[in-house]
Amino acid sequence: MSARAIRVTSRIAFFLCGVISLFTCVPFLMLRGAELPVQSEWVLFVVTLAPLGLFSVTLAVLPGSWIAKACKKDRNDEQLFLGPLKWLGGFGASSYLVALVAYLAPRRWGLDPQLMFSLCPLYFIKMTFDPSMTATFFLLAPMNAAAYGSLGLTVGYARLALRKRTSS
Repeated sequence: MSARAIRVTSRIAFFLCGVISLFTCVPFLMLRGAELPVQSEWVLFVVTLAPLGLFSVTLAVLPGSWIAKACKKDRNDEQLFLGPLKWLGGFGASSYLVALVAYLAPRRWGLDPQLMFSLCPLYFIKMTFDPSMTATFFLLAPMNAAAYGSLGLTVGYARLALRKRTSS
């Protein structure tokens, strides 16, 4: 894949993951756990998801030269976007699977809601509305993957920036 195609693809993915991460934190901000079956520290989800979403959207619109300067890499280096894109894909794919397991798990497994909320931010929809399989496969699981994709993107760029600084 050419470097330009990687840059364009990664910027689109960064933007989508960031916006979806921001969109995912809105129900936690609005509900604040008032009418949900399990009380939790809902502010923690907002405090986690919002900066990840903002960081992803920011990286999607920042000039490549600024990102390269922060990571101490050449602007045309393929790893500047490819490495974090791989992290985004890895975190996204694993969290998509976690969302499917959370949906398909029988009630007798007794999944801890606090753990499931941290692994799958939209788990409260399963607890309150019991969505269809189609909605889970095509809406909820991809939204979960995008939210954790933002986390993967953050880890990828942190690793890229810190690794370069410590090795020079």
